[in-house]
Amino acid sequence: MLHLISTGLNKIKADAIVLPVCEDKMLYSKKEVISLIQVAKDLKEFKGCKSDEVILYNVAEVQPKRVIFLGLGKFSKISPESFRSLVGSSVQKCIQKGFSNILFVAPDENMLNHPVGVILEAMLEGACLGNHIFDRYKKEKKNIPLQKISVWTSPDPATRYRSLPGRIRTICEGTILARNWVSTPPNEKKPEQFSSEIAGLARKEKLKVRVIHESELKKLKMNAMLAVAAGSESEARLVIMEHAPIGAKKTIVLVGKGVTFDSGGINLKPSGSLEDMKMDMAGAAAVAATMITISKLGAKDKVIGVIPIVENMPSGNATRPGDIVKSYAGKTVEIGNTDAEGRLILIDAISYAIKKYKPETVIDLATLTGACVMALGEKIAGVFSTDDDLADILISAGEKTFERCWRLPLPEDYKELIKSDLADIKNLASSRMGGAITAALFLAEFAAVPKWAHIDIAGPAFTQKGTPYCPKGGTGFGVRLLCEILK
Repeated sequence: MLHLISTGLNKIKADAIVLPVCEDKMLYSKKEVISLIQVAKDLKEFKGCKSDEVILYNVAEVQPKRVIFLGLGKFSKISPESFRSLVGSSVQKCIQKGFSNILFVAPDENMLNHPVGVILEAMLEGACLGNHIFDRYKKEKKNIPLQKISVWTSPDPATRYRSLPGRIRTICEGTILARNWVSTPPNEKKPEQFSSEIAGLARKEKLKVRVIHESELKKLKMNAMLAVAAGSESEARLVIMEHAPIGAKKTIVLVGKGVTFDSGGINLKPSGSLEDMKMDMAGAAAVAATMITISKLGAKDKVIGVIPIVENMPSGNATRPGDIVKSYAGKTVEIGNTDAEGRLILIDAISYAIKKYKPETVIDLATLTGACVMALGEKIAGVFSTDDDLADILISAGEKTFERCWRLPLPEDYKELIKSDLADIKNLASSRMGGAITAALFLAEFAAVPKWAHIDIAGPAFTQKGTPYCPKGGTGFGVRLLCEILK
């Protein structure tokens, strides 16, 4: 589906050629491309400004019936994300027009302030991610994804980066897998269903998989996790996925929050906050999809995915505010609010992973707090870490993939807010302020490992409006980020 080609432009067959054009600088040196751009810029309505678009039909120099020119804006503002967004948006428009084969023209090497490989990678990502339609529950399938998307470049980069399309497709397929899981309605991904699907796909990729059922979770005394699941008719599951290549020198654990539907429990969420709570397992989706992806890519480190999966529901059996439970780590937790449930399932999963696998690094992903969304908005994840190097790596990876992360603090004095009069710790802080911080501090109490980071993805895990390369619904946030740091 994704191709990198360098054949003569006049020999290529496609439904359309798409040509990104800069407003104030030529990005191409080949005469055939320059002449096409000059024809477009002679039109009053196209100057290459951002969001400019014009289509020329039946251009003599090329075989496709259409040449689509898209504006990038000013040279100083162009970034890899500019190309990722432009290509993704164009793919979505081409799908709506019923096209099946599109060719994008990449800028010439050394024409931008970014390596050509980075630009090609961004264009291929935008193409693959934008070519995604979630219409599983639509009787009428109005749109069909493109069958072939090519990026045209010079022979040297085409040879140098010939393996790039395959790698990008694998990573983007992982992202789309996570998106689809998040967008799936909660009646079709109850803990037993979700865990079974993860395990089945993981085993196909030769990952070692273990699914721990509720009876064994009780024996293991994972009481914090079980407290969240107590109100649901669906039993809790803990999925363990292992990628253990021979000769691996490091062990990294990824933990993903998997609440398949979060009603809030006894502290029931109000209308307006319930409708999208199918997405509260986005951390689990990201970790599971990452594990499947890195197995395909052949990651060199030993990576363990630990995914606690529950449904948080109110019933006569549900955990109550004021209850005290003893966690897997042995610390007692006073439950001040049953809607602060994600941190409860995470602490048992983190503690179990550290004891069993003794990793150097633990990273957890979770749609944990609305407070993080209030602080950073819906497009940026919050990063909390006890290790500066790990935090820097995550933020740098987020800049490259445009899965943006911002580091937030773990102030020592804020720990006072999660002290309990009756237990070792409580899951609800005594102040409503700084909720993302106090939630992270709660997790930190159980993260006894040299390097730990918590990524709060409550904002970017789900989109109501869609983006240039992501339709409405689950975004798959975190898969490309984790694959980048594991690379």
